[in-house]
Formats: sequence, C-alpha cells, structure tokens
Amino acid sequence: MEEFGYNRANGFMWIVHRKKKEHTFKKIKQTVSYATEVTAFVEKGKVKKIAGVKTKELMLWLSVVEVYVDESSAGKITFKTGTGLSDSFDASAFELGM
Repeated sequence: MEEFGYNRANGFMWIVHRKKKEHTFKKIKQTVSYATEVTAFVEKGKVKKIAGVKTKELMLWLSVVEVYVDESSAGKITFKTGTGLSDSFDASAFELGM
C-alpha cells in the first residue's frame, strides 16, 4: 500500500497501491480485484459508493459498489454490485487466518 487516507468529516476514504491486486477468499471461493486506487464513503455498518473493487462471477468482473451489515441478520456481510445483484456471506469467511 502506497497511501491511505480518511476524511472523518464526510466519511471519504482512499487507498492507493502500486499495482492492481487480486485476492481469493478461500472460504467462499470468491476472487476480488482491487484497482491501483480504491475509494469509498464509510458510515456505520456500511461502505458505499465504492470505486476500484470488482468481484468475479461466472467469468464476468462486476463492480462492487456497496458493502453492509444488516442489524437484522447478525454475522452476515452483504455485497452489492453495480448491476443490482447482491450476495450475503458469513462474516467468518473474512477473518484472518491464525
């Protein structure tokens, strides 16, 4: 990571990398691609207006535009794409390995 910033007043955050990164979350078998610059707005329980993050679905790369935790479904994280599709996963799928 080259740079990280957060504007507390409006919730805007950014991350800058030297090159594009891909990561596969093994527990859910999802590959995610991070552009050299990722931006978003952060608020309680939600990251919205995400730019620079894509997920691979059936050979297509779809932009992830929102990630949120719904209080009514504790332990689940929902990812929403620019096409309106969404999917929820157990939060444990994103825990760091020991």
